[in-house]
Amino acid sequence: MTLTDYIINDVSPITESSKIGEAQELFSQTTYSHIPVMRDGIYIGCLAENDVHCHEAEEPLDKQTHLYEGFFVREGSNWLNTLESFGQNETNIMPVLDAQNRYLGYYELKDVMNYFNQTPFLSEEGDILVIEKGIFDYSFSEISQIVESNEGRLLGAFISKIDQDMVQISLKVGGEIGLNALLQAFRRYGYQVLSEHQEDSYLIDLRERSDYLEKYLNI
Repeated sequence: MTLTDYIINDVSPITESSKIGEAQELFSQTTYSHIPVMRDGIYIGCLAENDVHCHEAEEPLDKQTHLYEGFFVREGSNWLNTLESFGQNETNIMPVLDAQNRYLGYYELKDVMNYFNQTPFLSEEGDILVIEKGIFDYSFSEISQIVESNEGRLLGAFISKIDQDMVQISLKVGGEIGLNALLQAFRRYGYQVLSEHQEDSYLIDLRERSDYLEKYLNI
């Protein structure tokens, strides 16, 4: 199943010749944050629910063009770019246009998230690791080499946080892998392991030392 299979047309775009009240009524019947607007059959932008409720129902829509938000994705956009557009525009509906700018329908955020759930990053069995290193010191080629040299398969990786000069990378690792050996390998290469794992002998040793010290102090 491809992302374009999720294009839907359950709600028809509103025409620019409508009044604000028609948009308000449409929002009352849906859970969408935005509604596409058409002018002479051409998509020209989206109206946000918060904006239309700030205007009188009898106001003509074509007098409020400053409210239009012109976001959309192309028919051929991949799911990651589409998901990024959802986040950047704080919307749960995303108009889809073809190469000739014809309106094809829209994606719902929940459907794109469902598509994401079917990717190997989430659907394949494996372990999630979160590692950290200096922003100028890490490299994905090095991360891949560390994983593969420990008989693992890198199913996905992305930068999940940047904090000043440090970067956090989230990994999904599968394969016949000795997780403890992999964690120690990352540490040898200067990565800090932020996620906790039961197989991590380093953390087990720290806990044992901490328990021993606490017991000693309480004597």
